[in-house]
Amino acid sequence: MNDDLTTRLIHHPYKPPEGFEAMAPGVHKASTVFFPNVEALRTYDWKDKSGYTYGLHGTPTTFTLEERLATLEGGTHCMLAPSGLAVMTLVDMALLRTGDEMLVPDNAYGPGKVFAEGELAAWGITHRSYDPMDPADLARKIGPQTRLVWLEAAGSITLEYPDIPALVAQVRQANAARAGGRPIVTALDNTWGAGIAFQPFDLGVDVSIQALTKYPSGGADVLMGSVITRDPELHRQILLTRMRLGIGVGANDAELVLRGLPSMALRYHAQDASTRELAAWMQQQPGVAQVLHPALPDSPGHAAWKRDATAAACLFSAIFDASIAQARVDAFCDSLRLFRLGWSWAGPISLCAPYKLSSIRPHGWSGAGALVRFAIGLESVEDLRADLAQALRALHA
Repeated sequence: MNDDLTTRLIHHPYKPPEGFEAMAPGVHKASTVFFPNVEALRTYDWKDKSGYTYGLHGTPTTFTLEERLATLEGGTHCMLAPSGLAVMTLVDMALLRTGDEMLVPDNAYGPGKVFAEGELAAWGITHRSYDPMDPADLARKIGPQTRLVWLEAAGSITLEYPDIPALVAQVRQANAARAGGRPIVTALDNTWGAGIAFQPFDLGVDVSIQALTKYPSGGADVLMGSVITRDPELHRQILLTRMRLGIGVGANDAELVLRGLPSMALRYHAQDASTRELAAWMQQQPGVAQVLHPALPDSPGHAAWKRDATAAACLFSAIFDASIAQARVDAFCDSLRLFRLGWSWAGPISLCAPYKLSSIRPHGWSGAGALVRFAIGLESVEDLRADLAQALRALHA
């Protein structure tokens, strides 16, 4: 071997002994992956996780995370992308072609609709919204060009809980009525359910996506998303689109999500319990017209939630009396001390954000007042209640 120091350091012969085992999976970082011989270089296949070819397509770290996430949601195949929005747009690009139509619930995650209005429209792909609380409306909207139907439980801001089996049934009926051709695929944004509140594939969906930024990470410091399926052909179709787009995730981010998974169920249920307590309390406060939370009996979709789910995440939204001006509601948010203003949720710190209800849910909310969505963190319930109480006093001062 060359005696040059740099060469000796790069090609050092030492290999650590096998048999090391610890709680945390190893963090494998690579762009280049070495092959033992030319035959291996030509035959190794990353797509079924039987081999490694290039860091972008998978390492032991990312493969481990994918397998654990598939188990979490009751699926069999998983792939990762850099954010929740990235996996949503990945599904769109993999399954839709020029001339196709996509249907989205009108209370869905806003950036997903913005992508449809921008890039998808530019590519000749149309989209329409449907009322997720009315399966018959979805049935009416399904047309001959419909190829993808998005579902979301619960709704992103208004937290209405749809009847997922009934919506899936409408899509299956439409597929049965077609004489062959490409079927309509159902894709669920399961970030809220997270594989804990319900099992998406047991409810009949074809694809489940999550923003791993939320519960699986839990630290409010990682951006990542997952796409999970049970259908191997559907998985392969989306996986190849991911490959062609050159999408991957970093090993250190995968490590952080792996670190968050063991405590995920504990955090989910702890935040769920705190959220239910605060949502019920908020419902009794003067100036609050309605609190939206699937576990509350008068919240839209409560019956479907009670039938299909066992938990309810960390979000609730409060609709204030229409007589209270948006500016006063904004001042209420500014008065909060423990609740911070910010997007996202499922981290350790409680958050809030005001919305104009008419701009995010045009159907069924005529005349409603301003809305504030709260994301409950891991702080003391009593401290959070006291913070809400002092801000409400300022609202009515």
